[in-house]
Amino acid sequence: MAYKGGKGKKNRQVEGDEVIRVPLPDRSQGQLFGVIEQALGAGWMDVRCEDGKIRRCRIPGKLRRRMWMRVGDVVIVQPWPVQTDERGDIVYRYTRTQVDWLLRKGKISQDFLTGGELLF
Repeated sequence: MAYKGGKGKKNRQVEGDEVIRVPLPDRSQGQLFGVIEQALGAGWMDVRCEDGKIRRCRIPGKLRRRMWMRVGDVVIVQPWPVQTDERGDIVYRYTRTQVDWLLRKGKISQDFLTGGELLF
């Protein structure tokens, strides 16, 4: 299924016959799902990632000015190339309806959101 580029269609992916409007982590770049554990101030957060590590992540300026991030929000984390296991950037924050969609499709589990076991 092909589509012509246009305004607002950059986040679409095709999975089978269904068009996905929810951005997913780009595994080729090492991106991961994460849940914000603690707000540290000055644009920094402690994020529990799906691989079990807690990374200190910063919120880039374009996201910091555009949306609020709170403890418990589901985000996409891009680990840094240097301190891969310790630091990262928050690339995207999911809305409540997007989190519900991720749960329905099995992309994340309820245990992951509540702080229990990891994905899958």
